[in-house]
Amino acid sequence: MTSGILLINLGTPAEPTPKAVGKFLKEFLSDPYVVEIPRPIWWIILNCFILPKRSKDAAARYASVWTKEGSPLRAHTVAQAKFVSGYLGERGRRDVIVDYAMRYGEPSIKTQLYVFKEKNISRVVLLPLYPQNARSSTATALDAATAAMKALDYHPQVIKVEDFHDHPGYIDALANNVREYQMRTASRPDKLVMSFHGVPQYTIARGEPYQQHCLTTGKLLAAKLNLGEHQYQICFQSRFGRAEWIKPYTADVLTELGKQKTGRVDMICPGFVGDCLETLEEIAIEGKQIFTDAGGCEYNYIPCLNERHDWLNALTDIALAALDKK
Repeated sequence: MTSGILLINLGTPAEPTPKAVGKFLKEFLSDPYVVEIPRPIWWIILNCFILPKRSKDAAARYASVWTKEGSPLRAHTVAQAKFVSGYLGERGRRDVIVDYAMRYGEPSIKTQLYVFKEKNISRVVLLPLYPQNARSSTATALDAATAAMKALDYHPQVIKVEDFHDHPGYIDALANNVREYQMRTASRPDKLVMSFHGVPQYTIARGEPYQQHCLTTGKLLAAKLNLGEHQYQICFQSRFGRAEWIKPYTADVLTELGKQKTGRVDMICPGFVGDCLETLEEIAIEGKQIFTDAGGCEYNYIPCLNERHDWLNALTDIALAALDKK
């Protein structure tokens, strides 16, 4: 039996131009898992009002974080897939094929599953790279994979990883990342702020586990770092639209810490396993501006786990545990 592991991430524009960003945003914001507004109404709002303005603005933001390897999200996802494949080989599992796909943009989930089908892979692990489970991230990725396999008439044995928010290796890697950063700066912050991507409040009210997963991750990380309740803050970023989202909002937290003349704030985004627009631009750049404009002093952004070896070993453990399920 040939096995395959498909790492799934959100996706990225092909290039930081209004046309490419507009195409990406249209696919992303057309997903009913992401925006739960009746389709005819939303089509008008999206195409007539949102895309014409946001495509240009977002393209400039993407350009500010673009690298010679292209999108940071794509570069990190490609590297993570290669490392997991290598680590599996070191553990004697060279028979396992590892690849990656994007929920939006390329390479698509359907494209990569077609490759798996052509390679006669009969056992597939679907592993969304979202530690905390949300309908707008994990569920849409897994359901898109199910739909793609149906369309391809591809029927392997499928194992789905729905979250790893409390996995010991993941928590250890987060803690090591923070410790090593603070060792390099030879000091600790007045406050460690953990910012997770937000979701609308109504999704929590109907039973989605995402917020509780985030709180659990944050508390486990704080415990690993021996932080008291006053030494860290959990909050939520990237609010979209007029609906109420889960609180506290990251921007509000940073504003308040700035008004309190906080000496040093360190920021980390535990819900992202690779740096991307939301971390490098929204948190590292915009977050710093919000904090300092409000009166804060020193602001540091701690990079995501990216290609840390402890994290990639943990990711390999997560994949193997799924692969070895009976």
